[in-house]
Amino acid sequence: MGKWKKRMLGDVAGIQTGPFGSQLHSSDYVSIGIPSIMPTNIGERLDINTEDIAYIQKSDADRLARYLVTEGDIIYSRRGDVEKCAYISQKETGWLCGTGCLRIRVNHKVVLSKFVAYLLSTDDIKGWISGNAVGTTMPNLNSSILIRVPLELPPLPEQRAIASILSSLDDKIDLLHRQNKTMEAMAELLFKQWFIHEPDEKWEEKPLSAIASFLNGIACQNYPPTNEADRLPVLKIKELSTGITESSDWATSNIDQSYIVKNGDVIFSWSASLIVKVWDGDECVLNQHLFKVTSMEYPKWFYLSWCRYHLNEFIAISATHATTMGHIKRGDLDNAKVLIPSQIELAMMSQILNPLLDRRIVISKQIRTLKECRDTLLPKLMSGEVRVEA
Repeated sequence: MGKWKKRMLGDVAGIQTGPFGSQLHSSDYVSIGIPSIMPTNIGERLDINTEDIAYIQKSDADRLARYLVTEGDIIYSRRGDVEKCAYISQKETGWLCGTGCLRIRVNHKVVLSKFVAYLLSTDDIKGWISGNAVGTTMPNLNSSILIRVPLELPPLPEQRAIASILSSLDDKIDLLHRQNKTMEAMAELLFKQWFIHEPDEKWEEKPLSAIASFLNGIACQNYPPTNEADRLPVLKIKELSTGITESSDWATSNIDQSYIVKNGDVIFSWSASLIVKVWDGDECVLNQHLFKVTSMEYPKWFYLSWCRYHLNEFIAISATHATTMGHIKRGDLDNAKVLIPSQIELAMMSQILNPLLDRRIVISKQIRTLKECRDTLLPKLMSGEVRVEA
């Protein structure tokens, strides 16, 4: 195998700042057009988050052609979460590297762009960038910092082999995510058809609070672990999005077992960020500000669907509360109404929706396993601890 060489990012790539505000004003953005990648669109795992993405007219894209991205480019934010970056795929080619971003374009004769993107996403490089960013109240990044990022590069054939391994894992994860989204969309479509668009007038109406139990979590700081064996991570609002991480808190497992969250449980964040989610992680302890939603009478798909259906309503209610942190009350659960079909009809619906939900739970577990595999392999491959044949 070839020898790895030490380089700086500026040795193998050119770095360009996106257009400044004087080149693109807020009034220039439109509802439909060429997507403009902003710092908020840079995802957690080299991806572009297209939710709430901004658009510009084609005439502006032509005027700012030097800032358009192409496959293989890497995008950073100039302020805020400066350690995160996104890899531009073929799908995003022709989009704008927007205001507040930096674009890296590698010399393809020297390095493989996908390998560089994976290398930049390692904890070591992210830590270096965070440590060298400037600014006191908010980290700031610029091209003079990025050109000094230290890299260790294997020969090109080994870069391709490493990137191929990691890309195959990411491709599988992406495929499973798309399968889950498809099944979730199918379940939502059927639910709305049955209960919103074509409900039976004879169906009974009940409060949401009557079809399920909403167990509020405990103040886990009052239940610290007493030893390394009898402990579990704490599930807080943050973990609903990020999963359990090294920064997660721990609590004793010697508590009322009803507060233990297991894979497949329905969790409802009722304070701050209102979220309804089927938990896809390992066992953990339910913290306050979270409901664990269960029912002895109704199937999981039923109360999960109704919680999600009323979520936008709950978010609107939360926004009206004059508090520092928006929330909903149990009275809001009482006021949210659901329709109850007959037991025969519910059983027929469950024959269709139970398998969809069960399959989604299984796929979510597969996704988590693949992510753990990728995250374990990434630093080992990028440091040369694990070598691959080119």
